[in-house]
Amino acid sequence: MAFNDLFLRACRCEPTERTPIWMMRQAGRYMPEYRAIRQNYDFLQMCKRPELAVEVTLQPVDLIGVDAAILFADILLPLEGMGLDLAFAKGEGPVIHNPVRTLSDVQRLRVSDPAADTGYVMEAIRQLRHELRDKVPLIGFAGAPFTLASYMIEGGSTRAYIKCKSLMWSEPEAWERLMQVTTDTVIQYLLAQIEAGAQAVQVFDSWVGFLSPVDYERSVLPHTTRLIAEVSKAGVPVINFANNATAMLSKVKSAGGDVIGLDWRVDIADAVEWIGPDFAIQGNLDPMTLFAPVEVIDAAARDILEKVGTRPGHIFNLGHGIHKDTDPEHAKALVHSVREHSTRIRSGVTS
Repeated sequence: MAFNDLFLRACRCEPTERTPIWMMRQAGRYMPEYRAIRQNYDFLQMCKRPELAVEVTLQPVDLIGVDAAILFADILLPLEGMGLDLAFAKGEGPVIHNPVRTLSDVQRLRVSDPAADTGYVMEAIRQLRHELRDKVPLIGFAGAPFTLASYMIEGGSTRAYIKCKSLMWSEPEAWERLMQVTTDTVIQYLLAQIEAGAQAVQVFDSWVGFLSPVDYERSVLPHTTRLIAEVSKAGVPVINFANNATAMLSKVKSAGGDVIGLDWRVDIADAVEWIGPDFAIQGNLDPMTLFAPVEVIDAAARDILEKVGTRPGHIFNLGHGIHKDTDPEHAKALVHSVREHSTRIRSGVTS
């Protein structure tokens, strides 16, 4: 089998014969094969046992037919090495039992050592590169500094960000120290993933869209910019994905990266114009579209692909993670539609 390098070529804005596709959270709960493993292990066990992480990472490559694999892990894993007590409560998601609320809390944090604290991630990457050598590229990833900080301060998931924003506004010294140590941790974590064999990395700023443009530019952008600049020195593509942040897309773009990830809240034709030719673009189907009839999924994929046209550097993806109740057959149908329509469009054949 010949190695499928479509994804890597698209990251570099090189011409491709069709548009590559992968899906955020593609290795996860919507697949019965994943749920079968999950019955015997809790989530952190699955992340921390390389053989399980490898098996789950490979499932969508083999069963759905995507053009890139993304490591099965969680953005919060480096927080344990920083000194935080992380757990995943059933039905509640991540819980941090010693959240960061004061300057003294921040001062107790340390930069996580990726070899000592998340060596299981690096081992999974090494094994995956062997398994994927004749298949597709492997994507590593990490949470962006703001998204990680929001979990650290709130102690888990939130939709209001009251404690996080309060610290940012009322304790600027604590905020800056927190962002610095978090940024340093993410830089080392991603560089270790690349050294282990990751062929591209994605920075997930999943919650940054809850900030105003002013707060993003003042309190977050400098740290994200430093992160991407340092990781980019390793020479692999960096995907900058800021969820729910299309209203400040120009500021997100200024943080850098090789690929700008888009959620579904922007028309991709507008995004192509705003982003310009110097970045590849990733996105941007609404994940809920996969609950529609197959013919609706096909039409939605075709619409996005026709708006991008023959522009080099488009990676088809969902605008956020695939929902846990998605029918895997609909995910397969999306992959088929993207392959069929993008091959036709990029070859210049009219429908």
